[in-house]
Amino acid sequence: MKVAVVGGAGFIGSNLVDALVERGDDVVVVDNLSTGYRRNLNAAAALAEVDVATDSERLTSALHGREVVFLTAAMPRVPRSIEDPVGTHAVNVTGVLRVLKAAVDAGVRRVIYSSSSSVYGDQPTLPLTEDMVPGPLNPYACQKLMGEIYARNFAHTYGLETVCLRYFNVYGPRQVTEGTYRLVISIFLDQRRQGEPLTIHGDGLQTRDFTWVGDVVRANVLAAGSNRVGRGEPINIGAGQEVSVKRIAELIGGPVVNVAPRGFDERFKRASIERARDLLDWEPRVQIEEGMRRILELNGSIAS
Repeated sequence: MKVAVVGGAGFIGSNLVDALVERGDDVVVVDNLSTGYRRNLNAAAALAEVDVATDSERLTSALHGREVVFLTAAMPRVPRSIEDPVGTHAVNVTGVLRVLKAAVDAGVRRVIYSSSSSVYGDQPTLPLTEDMVPGPLNPYACQKLMGEIYARNFAHTYGLETVCLRYFNVYGPRQVTEGTYRLVISIFLDQRRQGEPLTIHGDGLQTRDFTWVGDVVRANVLAAGSNRVGRGEPINIGAGQEVSVKRIAELIGGPVVNVAPRGFDERFKRASIERARDLLDWEPRVQIEEGMRRILELNGSIAS
């Protein structure tokens, strides 16, 4: 299969590229290397250096002849979107729109859009199901929801098959370990490495559904081939397990310190994964204890 991974130098995208190459697919990576890394690139995949937020012509050319496009490119993280809502909108909304239009113009059959569980906001009940009315709490969540709306509209208006995978707190090899905008696991690992206490915002009882990147990759591959999807439907991709931030700190080990809670965080998260089971024949294989064991092995100096 001829495919393109938009954002293929990033965390999730590069893991996906590796899996597609291993399958024997013909893969093109589309990335401007602004948040991805050249070291993540797979030598067996061609690279088209394109900025999805600005360059529609080169984007269409890069997607020409591709059957499936995996849209993993994003300007991620909630704090960044709060600090720069306009800049992140340019990538997370305008960039998505450009990719969808380029896919239509290039004759692509299907686009798999990487969405986010952040679109739910705080809901009164768990688990979070795809039929809940979204309640985004920050610009990033709004932007990912707008991407979903565009994906569904393009399926209806242009006949482009689209699928929206809502990821829940993805972690694993190549997760971002540098800079301000990192997930809690990376922050804790860095603090442990530096001999500093792990900083927990609030009481640490807030929960997330931490999802192994390999499980996310497998969901993408299944979404590309399933004949039961393609109308822009949202599908949760999570472990289906509610894990507290305090528990993550315990798995990493070391002293902790509690600091003021952040006002833009959802309190509790757990995915319903019934739709993924039904439509994709997918379910998670790696839960948090096994995943953290693997992460700590990759960071051997910390584990010791």
